[in-house]
Amino acid sequence: MQYREDKVSGNKLSILGLGCMRFSRNMAETERMILAAIDGGVNYFDTAYMYPNSEETLGTILGKHKKRESVFIATKLPLIMCKGPKDFDKFFDKELERLQTGYIDYYLMHMITDFAQWEQFCSWGIEQWIAEKKQAGKIRQAGFSFHGGYGEFIKVLDAYKWDFCQIQYNYSNDNFQAGKEGLKAASAKGIPVIIMEPLLGGKLATGLPKEAAALFSRAEPSCSPAAWGFRWLWNQSEVTCVLSGMNTAAQMEENLRTAENARTLTNDELAVFAEVIGLFNRAYKIHCTGCNYCMPCPKGINIPGCFAAYNSSFAQGYTIGMQQFLTSTAVMSKKPGGPRLCIECGKCESHCPQHLPIRTALKQVAGRMEPLPIRAIISIVKRFF
Repeated sequence: MQYREDKVSGNKLSILGLGCMRFSRNMAETERMILAAIDGGVNYFDTAYMYPNSEETLGTILGKHKKRESVFIATKLPLIMCKGPKDFDKFFDKELERLQTGYIDYYLMHMITDFAQWEQFCSWGIEQWIAEKKQAGKIRQAGFSFHGGYGEFIKVLDAYKWDFCQIQYNYSNDNFQAGKEGLKAASAKGIPVIIMEPLLGGKLATGLPKEAAALFSRAEPSCSPAAWGFRWLWNQSEVTCVLSGMNTAAQMEENLRTAENARTLTNDELAVFAEVIGLFNRAYKIHCTGCNYCMPCPKGINIPGCFAAYNSSFAQGYTIGMQQFLTSTAVMSKKPGGPRLCIECGKCESHCPQHLPIRTALKQVAGRMEPLPIRAIISIVKRFF
């Protein structure tokens, strides 16, 4: 494993971190993954109050194997759930209980989208609250995760003496949200930058257009698309740690190997990325990461499933996309989850970290995946079931 220094604390962070949002429901399997990560040199584990059963699972496994002092735990204050200053302690104390620890190494203000949001929490005394927790040793490093535009990122970055930050960043669009300029701005302040969604919710690993995947394969047959994505990030010195939601032994082994062998990319390799980016952005119309923050939909629409199928219909062919659409939206069942059920309430958009125009996008999906001929066929078939 390779490590990069957190210049604020002096900690050496593994360049590969374990993202704990999508733990397997199988406790034994998750336990093996966490221990394999630690054995492989991973020392940064990212969880959150809002990730179902994640903090409890991580805390239980670390406690069972007495590994708490061997790793850095990052978790988050769920700002969107806070109704007032009293909620800060309520959520924080619960997180300590779940994680079976007396302190948090890296504590984030979760999902800040703009400066006005930060100002609201400052009016509630969040800065004093953080200071008291740091003074008591319960928070070692204080940071924020960001899901807004570049301009707002800079305002939030400059508004407080942060110890670190976390941004979404990958090669598919290096100007999205904080982007490359935000990465450089944070690094210029001397704070570590943690990367989330390095593979765009897996799209850059298993959902590339065939032509793009072929380009990677020809350039280096032994290197998977996922490995290429990580290498692009580690090629940038401003990146401190890249989070990966590894949930299989094969993914763990490959990512550990890729981290161990990470090196500076050649000009020829960077040229391959330029070609792949062009192909990907032509094929992928909706840059949904599948985080599921938009769910549940009041009308039962499988929003991430709709978007994934729609994108696949361009990237991998209409037939494959339609098969995915029929499966993920259960259109043949009594309770389908297709895009035409949308009543445009806007609840989904208010929760989307990517700020996607979900209501408009669902109309696009409906037009391509549920045109009149397809609806007629489905209607006829359903009569026989």
